[in-house]
Amino acid sequence: MTSFIWNKFKKMDYSLLISILILAGFGVIMVYSASYPISYIHYGDANYFFTRQIQWLLIGLFFFAVAAAIPCQLYGKLSPVFIFISILLLIIILIPGIGVERNNSQRWIQLGGFVFQPTEPIKLFMIIYFAYFYSKKQAYINEFKKGVLPPLLILGVMFLLILKQPDLGSAALILFVCGIIVVCSGVRRIHLFILSSIGLIGIIYFAFTSAYRFERITSFLNPFENHLGSGYQLVNSYIAIGTGGIWGAGLGNSVQKLGYLPEAHTDFIMSIILEEIGIIGLFIVIGSYLFIMIRGIRIAKNCTDMFPKLLAIGITFQIMIQAVFNLGAVSGMLPITGITLPLISYGGSSLLFTMISVGILVNISTLTNNTG
Repeated sequence: MTSFIWNKFKKMDYSLLISILILAGFGVIMVYSASYPISYIHYGDANYFFTRQIQWLLIGLFFFAVAAAIPCQLYGKLSPVFIFISILLLIIILIPGIGVERNNSQRWIQLGGFVFQPTEPIKLFMIIYFAYFYSKKQAYINEFKKGVLPPLLILGVMFLLILKQPDLGSAALILFVCGIIVVCSGVRRIHLFILSSIGLIGIIYFAFTSAYRFERITSFLNPFENHLGSGYQLVNSYIAIGTGGIWGAGLGNSVQKLGYLPEAHTDFIMSIILEEIGIIGLFIVIGSYLFIMIRGIRIAKNCTDMFPKLLAIGITFQIMIQAVFNLGAVSGMLPITGITLPLISYGGSSLLFTMISVGILVNISTLTNNTG
């Protein structure tokens, strides 16, 4: 067993590993810079969020190593258990006293002093389930009812339960990532067209039939129209980005984090990065994500077995799409959805399960001759 684990760690993609560690380390630095004023105001400790981010990163590194060492096929065999746990979590979160409500959304579960967001593990669980199902149904991939439909029914249930929180951003993210796995599995084009049409219509319907979701989605179109209300966050994000310019105001010198920009250390941490470091910070972040995407696609391409191939694709694009959702929101190019920036934003459950996900991706790299 020891030799098996040692051989896996010798074969892993170390360039991918290093890029992940650099991004996570950069995130810890920026979480401290973005959070120390609000940490001191609310908790009397300027290191409050910084300390917890380091703790979660250390826990994440441990589970990263575990995820990188476990035989990859075991994840697929456990996928039915993961789906059961996912549905159970999404039901439990709706129970008063267990589900925690913040900012008009009930997206967290509190057990004692521990609070976590169930959609974080569910993102990974759905990727594993979709990758495993479609890898095992290649012989029936052209038969819609037998080879395509079953996981989509599960996805529909998950989508509706997550909307109950309400959390359209996470629901859409899971929908897009699972859709990419379906595309890469070899499903017929006519089936893809039908499914994508249904998915798009569904997102539009649920987005525009709720006053709360409609306001969140449309407020980014003209935030200055209600700059003290629904457009407040985006307007202050613009101020942070504009203040930073090319070189930034200097690390630690943000003004917007002093109570002007809500969620400065979570959803809008990129605004603080741009205010303090300028375009250099943008290059660091986007360059790191692009490198992870390139390595992830290369790992998937070099897989001979369909399950790890689809799993690598799902994990890679989950990180990329989440980053696009976040960066699009802080720049006003997409609606604000409450999606965090992977490996950088503050958040224990987000950081933990992102580390587990990339641990699995590094695990898959040991199954290939990925030396490029």
